[in-house]
Amino acid sequence: MRHFGHIAPEVRQRLFHREPCEFTADSPARLLSAALGATLYSPATRPQLADDILKQAARGVVSMVLCLEDSIGDEDVEDGEDNLVHQFADLAARPATDLPLLFIRVRAPHQIPDLVRRLGPTVRLLSGFVLPKFTEQRGILFLEALAAAESACGHRLFAMPVLESPELLYRESRVETLEGIFRAVDKYRDRVLALRLGVTDFCSSYGLRRAPDMTAYDVQIVASVIADVVNMLARADGTGFTVTGPVWEYFRVSERMFKPMLRTSPFLEGQAVELRERLIEHAMDGLLREITLDQANGLLGKTCIHPSHVLPVHALSVVSHEEYSDAQDILKPERGGGGVLRSAYTNKMNEVKPHRAWAERTLLRAEVFGVAGEGVSFVELLAAGIPG
Repeated sequence: MRHFGHIAPEVRQRLFHREPCEFTADSPARLLSAALGATLYSPATRPQLADDILKQAARGVVSMVLCLEDSIGDEDVEDGEDNLVHQFADLAARPATDLPLLFIRVRAPHQIPDLVRRLGPTVRLLSGFVLPKFTEQRGILFLEALAAAESACGHRLFAMPVLESPELLYRESRVETLEGIFRAVDKYRDRVLALRLGVTDFCSSYGLRRAPDMTAYDVQIVASVIADVVNMLARADGTGFTVTGPVWEYFRVSERMFKPMLRTSPFLEGQAVELRERLIEHAMDGLLREITLDQANGLLGKTCIHPSHVLPVHALSVVSHEEYSDAQDILKPERGGGGVLRSAYTNKMNEVKPHRAWAERTLLRAEVFGVAGEGVSFVELLAAGIPG
């Protein structure tokens, strides 16, 4: 699979200076954690789930979570488990095709070994499990169950803990909770692909819900948690993990209070005024702003609950030609001693030692999402992939 693989090769050649790389479920964890992109959630009870997975893969989705937790009722869990076993068998019987990375979101640790056993040989289609309401005490039980299941089936399984518990939100317990989470995921570092943020649960603890013309960063209690999670769990010193962005809940807006957050000029330049109108109509201007703020705050990838959110996440994850040029300059072997240099675009200072970690992360993102051609903007990437 590859990002933008659903776009015609000749269009990719026109849009990209360096095209996204190909990868598989067996690729190194470091590459996969950066490549998750827009992780699309789907209830595990959907009767045509196998068809849905193949349809979304053909539209550019590279990671999906099949949810047995909050997206279905308590009374539907058993049916959801049965359906997953059936749908995985259906997928395995289809002609060979590129599937997304598939994860199952469970409710309790015992579900992990039970599902792996019931999936049998079709477990080869599974990349891992999403672990809800993760704290040190709860998380260790999940991670031990995953390690045992992996050993039993002989197939690599990753964990994606969800950070969403009230203990993480409350100021008096936050640091202690984060320290505990770090101890748990550090112990099982090789199995933890990424940490996910459950911002909806954060808001629910205070009876809050952000509007479609506001981002998670406009809700100060949420922004403070994100900052502390990045501070303690996403450091660039080799101890950190990939942390993904929070879910965007909206896909259509009937009434708007504030002005749209998308400037007109980039769409005029790209001759895509109608695209701008569609994005605003479907609340995508707020999503695009939140994705930009995710990246500025050290997050990579995003939880998504609607297929229309996938391409915006991927388009804004593509490395610009200017970013790529700066990163390459900073990481040239002859720059090992440090120093300051003017960017090739002559519009900024690149300071080699302080910007080195940024440059390394940028080149990893460039590998999986590609590098836009010189003068190619996210507007053109969006326009190329969104159906008319």
